[in-house]
Amino acid sequence: MPVEKILNAPGDVIEDYIAGLVRGTGHLARVEGWPVVVREPATRKSPDRVALVTGGGSGHEPAHAGYVGEGMLDAAVLGPVFTSPSVDAVHAAIRAVATDAGVLLIVKNYTGDRLNFGLAAEMARVEGIAIEIVVVADDAALGDRSRAGRRGLTATVLVHKLAGAAAEAGASLAEIAELCRRFLLGAATMGVALGACVVPGAAEPSFALAPGEVEWGLGIHGEAGSERGALVTSREIADRLVDAVVRDRGLGEGDRVVALVNSLGATPDLELRILHGDVLAALERRRLDVRLTWAAPFLTSLEMPGASLTLARLDDETAALLASPARTLAFPAWSAELRAARTSVVPAPHRFEVGAGEGPRSDDVARLHARAAALAAALEAAEPELTALDRTVGDGDLGINLARGAAALRAAGDLLGSLPDASAYLAGLSQIVRHEVGGTSGPLYSILLLAMSESLAGSGASPAARRWADAFAAGVERIRTIGGAAPGDSTMVDALQPAVDALAADPADLAAAAAAADAGARATAALRPSLGRSSYVGERAVGVPDPGATAVALQLEVLRRELGC
Repeated sequence: MPVEKILNAPGDVIEDYIAGLVRGTGHLARVEGWPVVVREPATRKSPDRVALVTGGGSGHEPAHAGYVGEGMLDAAVLGPVFTSPSVDAVHAAIRAVATDAGVLLIVKNYTGDRLNFGLAAEMARVEGIAIEIVVVADDAALGDRSRAGRRGLTATVLVHKLAGAAAEAGASLAEIAELCRRFLLGAATMGVALGACVVPGAAEPSFALAPGEVEWGLGIHGEAGSERGALVTSREIADRLVDAVVRDRGLGEGDRVVALVNSLGATPDLELRILHGDVLAALERRRLDVRLTWAAPFLTSLEMPGASLTLARLDDETAALLASPARTLAFPAWSAELRAARTSVVPAPHRFEVGAGEGPRSDDVARLHARAAALAAALEAAEPELTALDRTVGDGDLGINLARGAAALRAAGDLLGSLPDASAYLAGLSQIVRHEVGGTSGPLYSILLLAMSESLAGSGASPAARRWADAFAAGVERIRTIGGAAPGDSTMVDALQPAVDALAADPADLAAAAAAADAGARATAALRPSLGRSSYVGERAVGVPDPGATAVALQLEVLRRELGC
């Protein structure tokens, strides 16, 4: 059975893609009857500028139609997924955009592309069109070992940019072709994949990886790589990619380079930016001079998870051309130039810091910290359970966030333990929680602790149990006021408020408070959430206890045990 995808019919993928692309992009048009995307007539080049045509199989989006526009391409020819376009389609593209200055074909080094683009070029020459072909072969994994030659990979996009800028500036056809060939002598690409992709209409991926495996040195058509290995950290991936490309092209200390980090399709920007930073750090360690750099999905393999690195040697001319502006759908509009004198970190604004107390450590604070440490240990132990529960009805971050706060509490033990009294301790802990714990839970717990601190500071000589019960009630009231939740909304308040009510009846009966919180948390399973992240899944949350309320009940039960109630 075919893998599920958002499409109408596998056989209509290319036509539907072109229709959607052109309909939603003002500067693009299509050649009637052909799978060819061109500039809309009002944005066409003047006849004295060289036209650029490229293309290949689909499935590499945004390449290549996403690079049609001012400063880059004039036409892109789209073949079926991972299949070269026909000779006639390429010929139609050439004829649609040919200028008096000629046409440059940019072709990736695959047999089908070379044959079909090559024959179309011969047909165009017979018709009197001046034409040149630049073949991109930048695969560092294969190097020069394969008889078929290096595969054409992501350096293709840099050639689009380089040639496009040169054409806009008025360079001749011969000059642009020579510029690109010279540039490609110093360009290479290496990739890594964490999984395979699935061609529309296919029932399974093109290859399978065991858990924790990756493919190194793969192409762009869903095929397996040249080597299989274990998944390693982003830094280790960056080092291996950089080593492979630097060694392949003989790049050395002081060489000026452009670095392109490319998502293979399913790699989220979060991961891509981590890898991008690690790549730049690896290049800096090798004392390469990175003048330009981008990270984005440039040349993909459908939904393949993974990334590739392209490096290319620069000179003054190629650096200036690559940095020139382009107006296309897919190429980043922001500047990629890395200035040597730029400021990448600015000073943080002053913020209140927890200060160490003076004098001997208070026994009350020591006991309070021991109980807080017990809560932290319980939250760290419960992280998998709370994360799994939150993943069912939310975004899965509650257990992780609370465990992060617990670790921060342990790390700040000496500082917190030196504070003069319980009010200062809770204020300091509130600040740590606010700073370290993300999501909704961090601010809410911080509010709870801060309000408790304020209550304790003004509680006078009341009995200890009453002071703590009143402080807890003040904290919960502050959460309800700021967060807007009430009992019955299926939030942490459904465990907090019953505990407050139990302590109001008997401030010393922590066992009753813990039991009330547990009952309140369990009761949320029957509720349809109206606030919080669980409310987004509606009825699907019914039957699952609220994770925030569950975490509250867990902590009150730990306190009960610590106090021997």
